Amino acid sequence: MDIHLVDGTYELFRHYYALPSARDEDGREVAAVRGVLASVLGIISGGATHIAVATDHVIESFRNGLWPGYKTGAGIEPELLAQFPLLEDALSSAGIVVWPMVEFEADDALAAAALAAARDTRVERVIICTPDKDLAQCVRGTRIVQLNRRTRVTLDEQGVVQKFGVSPTSIPDYLALVGDAADGYPGLPGWGAKSSAAVLAKFVHLESIPIDCREWRVNATNASALADTLCRERDRALLFRTLATLRTDIALFEDVQRCAGRAPHRRSLRSRLDWTQRLLKLGDQSHVAL
Repeated sequence: MDIHLVDGTYELFRHYYALPSARDEDGREVAAVRGVLASVLGIISGGATHIAVATDHVIESFRNGLWPGYKTGAGIEPELLAQFPLLEDALSSAGIVVWPMVEFEADDALAAAALAAARDTRVERVIICTPDKDLAQCVRGTRIVQLNRRTRVTLDEQGVVQKFGVSPTSIPDYLALVGDAADGYPGLPGWGAKSSAAVLAKFVHLESIPIDCREWRVNATNASALADTLCRERDRALLFRTLATLRTDIALFEDVQRCAGRAPHRRSLRSRLDWTQRLLKLGDQSHVAL
């Protein structure tokens, strides 16, 4: 079986900004919820048999206690934030497994579920549906892959190397050096994508990078300055790597069938979605692109 793990937070943001406004009879904005429901139906229509969705029920997580600049819910449109619980209820009502995360993030749930599901010999492939570069660290060979559903690009392990210049195991180190503006940490000054990839492709992890840049023997511009910065800010780099490292020790399920419950048949799901629409007064979703 294939397991499809969907980044519900990304999907909700994507549909919120892509779709025209739509309100229910109570005046609530619901267009993004409707879009994600249709998107999930599209995954099932494409042949998915086992699917689960992870969401950030609360935007803040344990990482906010580690770094004051880490992302928060500040600045997010209230009408977008209000749709998170609506989405979770709608998906659950439609028979889809949902993991609403509070202490951890949706990305952590996806990482933990992917690793646990891949241990089951019944699972042929785990497909993590998100473009988030954090999740590239979870890719393993061709068994755990990352799918950007918008561009329809699937990354296996070789694909991650081609895109970032480093293997999946080095992605947290890579993000620690280059930073991640979306998550709110800056990386180290001077360390760009090319220099970080060149150094980590050889040394894999931050601790293995020699203090003396003459030992690097890689093509990195201003290697001496980079080495000085890393030496001076090594503790900060290690902190950023902690922020970038997804937690895989979250107990989400005991059996892979509970990881991603068998997806309802398209006709059954359509019936459930029709019921869910009436429950949430979402109206017709037939025009929403899958």
